[in-house]
Amino acid sequence: MATGHTDPQRRERILAATLDLIAEEGIARVSHRRIATRAGVPLGSMTYHFSGMDQLLREAFGRFTDHIVAVFDEHLGAAADRDQAREAVADLVHELSEDSQRDLVLTQELYTLAARQPAYRELTHEWMRRSRVHLEKHFDPDTARQLDALIEGLTLHRALAREPHGRALTLEAIARVTATERRAPRGSGTP
Repeated sequence: MATGHTDPQRRERILAATLDLIAEEGIARVSHRRIATRAGVPLGSMTYHFSGMDQLLREAFGRFTDHIVAVFDEHLGAAADRDQAREAVADLVHELSEDSQRDLVLTQELYTLAARQPAYRELTHEWMRRSRVHLEKHFDPDTARQLDALIEGLTLHRALAREPHGRALTLEAIARVTATERRAPRGSGTP
């Protein structure tokens, strides 16, 4: 096996293997040995690159939340107005619920970890904050918070349903949440 000096991607492979293992077998099955085997690195690389499992999990889940925020950006970044933002939110719900079982499992694993260990809540708080930044370009902060929760809930329900609801129901839910805005979004210049 190559040393860290000739294997600059080793750390990245460890992080990717961590997320893959969590997605396939759950966080309870994660160990340094299993991750090292999965990543194809010597076991000593685990403690060379990470001070312990806690640091490894934080960084791996940090990479995962970066990925999900990028998906938000991909959908909401191009929306020019509220109507386009509503359509983008619907697209996001349907993509997140249809495309990646891996992302769905990782999301739930992170939420469960954060519920059990408050130290991980900072990751989820930061993730929610970053997701809402995109929504607040078109909706007031309270509506953005509600939409963020709606995205999570509809995504989970669609992904787990025997017969997932269609786009029309998603758009109706989004319209209901966004119909009662209290104040204009930041920077919109709209009263």
